[in-house]
Amino acid sequence: MTRDDLCEMLSEQTPACGPAREALLSGGAFDAWECLVPVGQLFHTYRVRHRVAQRHGQPTLGLDETLGILDAAEDEVLRIGSIRTGDGHWAFVLFFNAAATTCWPALASPGPRTTDTDRSRTPSGPTTTLSGQLER
Repeated sequence: MTRDDLCEMLSEQTPACGPAREALLSGGAFDAWECLVPVGQLFHTYRVRHRVAQRHGQPTLGLDETLGILDAAEDEVLRIGSIRTGDGHWAFVLFFNAAATTCWPALASPGPRTTDTDRSRTPSGPTTTLSGQLER
């Protein structure tokens, strides 16, 4: 899969798709795994992550919509992919059909925290914004 292929697949399934496409166009790293995962397993995993993020006040983008789409998918098996912003502040999780020709929902969450200063990072911080597009 090329960067251009992935950009074309990222339409507006969730609010995170546009910013994920912008991160990709601005040079963000991307990857897609070979393994297939049952959608029920993904739904359970991301429902738990959603609860934990809410409990800790961690910002996310598109997670509610992603859960709705995964819940409706029932017996599908999906590939998982990711895009990371160039500054590493946000990571996007992507889901693809088994042939990796269609991108399902995308969701975003902050990248890993490495210092106490990073703990205050929000989506509208000085380096990265997710209110429509990413700063370059």
